[in-house]
Amino acid sequence: MSAAPPPGSPLERWIEFISAQHPQAIALGLDRVREVFARLALPSFPPTFVVGGTNGKGSTCAYLESILRAAGYRAGLYTSPHILRYNERVRVAGEEADDSALVRGFERVEAARAGVPLTYFEFGTLAAFVTFLEARVEAMVLEVGLGGRLDAVNIVDADCAIVTTVDLDHQAWLGNTREAIALEKAHIYRRARPAFFGDRQSPESLVSHAAQVGAVLQVLGRDYRAQATGAQWDFEGAAGAKRALPMPALRGSWQLGNAATALAALDALADRLPLSVGEIRQGLTRVRLAGRLQVLPGRPQVVLDVAHNPHAARALATGLGEMSFAARTLAVFAVLADKDIDGVVAAMAARVDAWLIAPAQSERAASVEAVMESLAREGLQKPVRAFASVALAYEAARQMATPDDRILVFGSFHTVAAVLDLPR
Repeated sequence: MSAAPPPGSPLERWIEFISAQHPQAIALGLDRVREVFARLALPSFPPTFVVGGTNGKGSTCAYLESILRAAGYRAGLYTSPHILRYNERVRVAGEEADDSALVRGFERVEAARAGVPLTYFEFGTLAAFVTFLEARVEAMVLEVGLGGRLDAVNIVDADCAIVTTVDLDHQAWLGNTREAIALEKAHIYRRARPAFFGDRQSPESLVSHAAQVGAVLQVLGRDYRAQATGAQWDFEGAAGAKRALPMPALRGSWQLGNAATALAALDALADRLPLSVGEIRQGLTRVRLAGRLQVLPGRPQVVLDVAHNPHAARALATGLGEMSFAARTLAVFAVLADKDIDGVVAAMAARVDAWLIAPAQSERAASVEAVMESLAREGLQKPVRAFASVALAYEAARQMATPDDRILVFGSFHTVAAVLDLPR
């Protein structure tokens, strides 16, 4: 095992180092990370939101951060995975943490761990905590990486915990049913503290666990609501109603549920983080998040989405239907091998007029052959072309498309990154 980089080494060297410190990319269990966390002896955390769920985590975190920023709070946001730069994972006051701040965090974690093996995600999570406290943030928003019960973020006793949605994904780690997965995610809830579930179909296992631990659970559609009213929407929650709110800047009708869940969570901590309706309005209109029905400027229209499981693909299909007319949708599709490719293809089949497939730039990428087989099983009578890379597939789509067409790039974070990384 290589020695740690010397003090002040570039961030890239630290990323290489932490990537090599544990033989498995995922190693569920909290004993190791809790031990190092205790050795860090960090001061008390500010009000902290922990956000888990199958889909919608990133959007809900983005709403929380944007609204807190609009109110003038110095917020820390920790998310994963990143698209182009590791710095995207750690944001302070709306800005990506700079290299030097992240390196200082890695150095402190390395000094504290004294040989305790940590995964890439565990190392990064602890370093993010160090970065936030060094920056004196006034609130923290932490996104769960995988599941909840055994995720490194779960060493934090959240002041407010959110599970956005529950559906099938990562079954090898979390279970093969929605109830089993929901139970794993519900372990971020804490006794006597506000807990939220942002889906109208609440699994019994999640509700039961919340009751067992004594969390104060609120469920979308039961305890708080979002209702579109033309070009605006109304929110109703335990602390009252907020009427005639602007539609969130993130596209997709399902975003009202994510935004409402963020508002309900913020209401729950209003005694510590008071907000005005004006600040909420501003936060909703200023929120930004790459790779979620993201539309690039120009013609033909280019839509980027990280949808990589059937639940997210169904939402993407709905979102495309809500967007402006396109003569054809040309899909640049690359996905990881451990995903339900058949389910994703089935969800998107009616929305795609031609498929341009390629391997994602990852050792976990599904082969072109595997994707071709999935498309064949769906029985699609639509053009399919294969390419050696996402960049080549995207260039071919640009050449094929007319100004009235739409190019859709989706299937994984790696797929979106490959296009965002191209020169413009």
